[in-house]
Amino acid sequence: MSEPVIRLLQPADHPALAALMVEMQGHYRVPCPPVAEIRADLAALPAGVDILVAVKGEAILGFASACNLYPGPGLKSGFFLKEIYVADAARGKGLGRALMQALAALALERGHRRLDWTADADDPALLRFYESLGAVAQRKKVFYRLTGDALAAVAAGPE
Repeated sequence: MSEPVIRLLQPADHPALAALMVEMQGHYRVPCPPVAEIRADLAALPAGVDILVAVKGEAILGFASACNLYPGPGLKSGFFLKEIYVADAARGKGLGRALMQALAALALERGHRRLDWTADADDPALLRFYESLGAVAQRKKVFYRLTGDALAAVAAGPE
């Protein structure tokens, strides 16, 4: 049986990736938009977003989504990993590591100087995985988010 191939997302992959994203939303117990909406969003990805997929036959077993950042160290570009997910049925087979390796190689190929991401602090297995790659937690950084009404209020400016 063949090994999964890691490659950039292609339009023909959208239905399979949308299905995996539905699984991911269920895994994290968060709301999921309709599949048609996911597929439309995949067809209209913003510039600078790259999605790597782990493909075996017709199935997508995992993906990693990253975007370009500027400026980074030395005023050079960087890559930000937004999401990495491996299908429940494919876990424990090295796909997460293979996706991270391919993402690191893509970052270097594109001239990026670093790869950044966030991780759930309450998932010790995940943190151990990232540390096994040689990643170092950045304890001096704090992650912020604007969403919903707060995002709209900032966009509207002072009243």
